[in-house]
Amino acid sequence: MKVILAGYNLDTSVINELKKNNPSLQNVTPETMSAAYARISRDPRSVDVLRAVARSEVEKARRSNENIIFKMGHHSVAEHAVFNFDIIGISRLAIEEIEKFRLCSYTEKSQRYVKLEDDFLIPEEIKQAGKKDSFCATIKSQNTLYHGLYKKLKPYFFENFPDLAGNPKKHSILTGWAKEDARYCVSLATLGQLGMTANARNLEFLIRRLASKDLEEIRNLNQKIYARAKKVAPSIMLFTEASDYDSKTYKNLEETAKAITLGLDKHKNGVGKRRRDRGEHEPVRLVDHTVDGDTKLVATLLHTSTKDPYEECLTMAEALKAPQRKELCKTAFEHMEFFDGVLREFEHVDLTFALEISATCFAQLKRHRMATLTAQPYNLNLGVTVPPSIREIGAEKDFLDVIDRTEDCYKTLVDSLSMGAEYILTNAHRRRVLFKVNARELYHISRLREDTTAQWDIRHVVSRMSQKAKEVMPLTFLLIGAKDSYPELYKKLFSKPPKFDPPKL
Repeated sequence: MKVILAGYNLDTSVINELKKNNPSLQNVTPETMSAAYARISRDPRSVDVLRAVARSEVEKARRSNENIIFKMGHHSVAEHAVFNFDIIGISRLAIEEIEKFRLCSYTEKSQRYVKLEDDFLIPEEIKQAGKKDSFCATIKSQNTLYHGLYKKLKPYFFENFPDLAGNPKKHSILTGWAKEDARYCVSLATLGQLGMTANARNLEFLIRRLASKDLEEIRNLNQKIYARAKKVAPSIMLFTEASDYDSKTYKNLEETAKAITLGLDKHKNGVGKRRRDRGEHEPVRLVDHTVDGDTKLVATLLHTSTKDPYEECLTMAEALKAPQRKELCKTAFEHMEFFDGVLREFEHVDLTFALEISATCFAQLKRHRMATLTAQPYNLNLGVTVPPSIREIGAEKDFLDVIDRTEDCYKTLVDSLSMGAEYILTNAHRRRVLFKVNARELYHISRLREDTTAQWDIRHVVSRMSQKAKEVMPLTFLLIGAKDSYPELYKKLFSKPPKFDPPKL
């Protein structure tokens, strides 16, 4: 056996210094890795030899990449080339668009931990519509309120949590709470930054999709990403132009949906009644799930643990008595610790939630990219989320006054713009989200987002999701819950503590 570290990401400053000291060096490109690995399937030589050949023949490696990716359609070889990007000075709204791509990796400047300044984007659409003055005045009123709320919330949290206030090491928690609640009044135009890592295949997909967006900020960002990647790896960035599929499909769906539902009496056809029966005003609703999910989980566990076909496993699962079914599920959990994911068999059980959540909550929920998330635009009719702490310090009226001013500005922008009005909306504004998740992923989300260190808004939402999941699949979700409550959950189920406890923060 031989294991070789074939390569790793380097800071561009290091790469540029390397090239500066050796100007004749031409093989400092991730394309050689893609070309070398592409040859593994058909070339008997050792992988390290193939890499050496690719480095010595860069132009040949590029032609090989183009042939394999474009002509043969083997896009997977591009996944061996990896890029890191610093993305600085873009709006919160643009970050939402970037982070839709589930197979890239992101670390974002947090409005929970970093105190915001007054930096924000003035979109080109706003300037061209002659609405810059009203836009900026509204943003400044939001930012002024943010600073005022932070000054009031900080002493409020210190006074109401004396145990934390008495420990200097915990002061950052209290100041963080003040920042995270104050931010609900700032706009989606607020500037942020992030680090993004993507392999070439997913980066090409991101570039192609973003090329179809109407917002000038997104198009400008996309051009910059493409130019920098193309410069160092031209042979693996091939399909980058906007397509009709990306640019027209959702618009056409909107037009078709409007046409076919026009004149439909929703109440007469029972649509309104069905929604009320499902809890129209409940912001967290379980709207669909795997029927007999517990039985199907038991069947999948039997399928893995026996040599019987799935149909027979399902029949056996249906025939088992309740104690036997529970015993099998408990066995799947017995050696599990707080840091373990549940078994992959849990991915065969699905749940779909309809959510009405704030932009703040959405910003965190969208990070769970193994789930399926689709969203409507932000909707003024859904109201706003007001942090309880803002009510408790007596600042709710000031908060809602700024919200009213924001919505007045938004309405004038909508009348003048086809795109871009949503920049003025705040972190408190809500949107409807459809969130489909398998049981394994919901366990992961629950461990992270129900923990006491999680932000309160998403903690409340995920707690309701977990509760509703347990109601329909009590066996599947025997051990769901926050990381910090895991020892208690485990002890309740097994009458003994787990081997490890979560670390105390």
